[in-house]
Formats: sequence, structure tokens, C-alpha cells
Amino acid sequence: MLDRLAEIKKRHEELERLMSDPEVINDPNKLKEYSKEHASLEEIVKTYQNYQETKQELEEAKEMLNENQEDDMEDFLKDEIPRLEKEVEKLYESLKLQLVPKDPNDDKNVFVEIRAGAGGDEAALFAGDLYRMYTRFAERMGWKTEIIETHDKDAGGFKEVIFMIKGKGAYSKLKFESGVHRVQRVPSTESSGRIHTSTATVAVLPEAEDVEIEISQNELRIDTFCATGPGGQSVNTTQSAVRITHEPTGIVVSCQDEKSQHKNRDKAMRVLRARLYDKYLEEQQQEEAEERKSQVGSGDRSERIRTYNFPQGRITDHRINLTVHKLEYVLDGELDELVESLITTYQAEKLKEVGA
Repeated sequence: MLDRLAEIKKRHEELERLMSDPEVINDPNKLKEYSKEHASLEEIVKTYQNYQETKQELEEAKEMLNENQEDDMEDFLKDEIPRLEKEVEKLYESLKLQLVPKDPNDDKNVFVEIRAGAGGDEAALFAGDLYRMYTRFAERMGWKTEIIETHDKDAGGFKEVIFMIKGKGAYSKLKFESGVHRVQRVPSTESSGRIHTSTATVAVLPEAEDVEIEISQNELRIDTFCATGPGGQSVNTTQSAVRITHEPTGIVVSCQDEKSQHKNRDKAMRVLRARLYDKYLEEQQQEEAEERKSQVGSGDRSERIRTYNFPQGRITDHRINLTVHKLEYVLDGELDELVESLITTYQAEKLKEVGA
């Protein structure tokens, strides 16, 4: 592991030299590429340098203790050595985690797509609960949300809702939320008090940049139509709604949230780009899954990942066998314990893979 860290430090120093090279400075693409790689190594190099310096201090303190004859200095060193040992161990563990290959999508904004599954009106209400949970979590994290498309149900909730969460690290925190979410509760319309089970599916897609996904206009069929639902005077009078079909894959995206056709088209293209990118990611994950099956982050959208049990006030994440009795708080956006537990499990699996 220390050999790998030495190589990383060497590469970091090499990148600093390259970024000062006039030839690179005059090439914006190369400069951007090297700057991005340099920034990605900055944290682990700083930790490694701190580790080396602290370890050196520890070795010097031990040498001084062996040579020292003064009582006052001996007492100081006997206190200092355990502190330095703990610090070295802490930094070593931190380095192991930082060696886990970083997901290049972690810092990206995300599109979240929630769809009502089995359970009729109750499933739509649950989809609404999940939408509120994620938007409240985003609010707590200081992120912004933007509605892309909604299909409401008359009884409340959503048949489907697509929205964007903008904020650094949004994908890193929410990428394990994709899958089938199950709710067990007594519907308000159930007079006998019988518990019903309903589901909703969640898909979390990283926002794709133009350079990552190339879309030819020849591959697109773009239809416009009149928007439906709330929206003021322009509803059903102007063809502001947009439907885009990517013919090679059959992916269809529609947007009617804005009154402007141009804005709806722009939003729809962003969602299409994200779905295509996610499709390629999922295909890659499936290829990797033939070699290994990760406990979390498998990319299987049909997997039942979590159950929300209202009578007992508990939530269970089936992938990591974690149960928390904080249903009300979690649905109000306090997802931290679930999110961090999933990340910790994922990191532990990756550490085994890299042999750290």
C-alpha cells in the first residue's frame, strides 16, 4: 500500500511540473485534464505527507525516550508517544479509504425518477412521500431541487415525478437509493385497519456532460404537444410540451413543466443525456457483476432494497440488514444514518478488492 502511495505522490509532483509547462498552458484541453487529475490526488497526497511526518515524529520520540535521562522529558515522551501512535493509526486508516477508487460521478448533480409501483392510489401516495423525503434531505444538505416532470394522481401523490438535485456530492450520497422501495401501512381509505403493501421505484441518474454523451440530431424524433394540468393560460393552448424519442435505444423523455417550449426541450435533453449515460453505466455494471456481485451498488433496478413499516415505525435496508426505528425522521429527510451505512459497506467491499 505504501508503494502505491509513493507512486501517487510522484504522479502528483509530475502533474505540477506539467501544469507549469508553457506547451500545456497553451493547450486548454490538456491543462484542464491535468488540473482535474491533480485536484483528484490533492487530498490523498496531503494525508500521505501528514502520515509520513507524524510517523517520523513518532520514531524520533521513541529514540529520545531511549536516550533521555531527565525525568520531566521522560514523562512528556511517555504521554506523547501513545498520542502519536494513535494519530499514525488514524492516518493509515484514512489512507486506506482514500485508496478506494473514486467514482468519477460522485460530485455530480443527479436526476431522481420516482414511479408508483404496485398498490394503486397508495403506491402514488408513497411515491409522494419519497419525493418529499429526498427534497427534504437535499434541503438539509444545502442542495437545490428542480422539478422536471410530474404526473399527479387525483387521490394525491404521484404516478411519476422526475426532479433534479443540484449540489456537490449529490450522486455520492444518493447513488445507492436506486431500486424498489416497499411500504407497509394502513391506507386512510381502509376501514378495517388492514395493512397494505405497496411499492415505488427510484432511479438516481448522474447528470451527464455534453462531452460524455454524444447525441446525433439524426437519432432523435421530437414531438410537441399541448401541456396538461396546472400551468395557467398557456395550458392546452400552445404546444409548449416536448417529447423526445432516442430512436436507437427507444428511450422516450417528455417535459411540460415549463411554459416555454425551448426550456422544456432543454430539460428533456438533459434527462435524455442522463438516461443514456446511466444505460451505459448499467451495462458496464452488469459486465462487472459477472465477475463479482457487490452487496450494494449492483445497479439492479428491480431489486427490493428497503421496507418502510409504519405500524412498527421502522425502516429496514435489506442489502446491509440495517433496521432503524426512526421512520418519521427518515421520511422528513434525516437519511444520514442509512446513507452513511451504505457508503461504509461499499467502501469496505472496495477495500477488500484493492487489497488495502
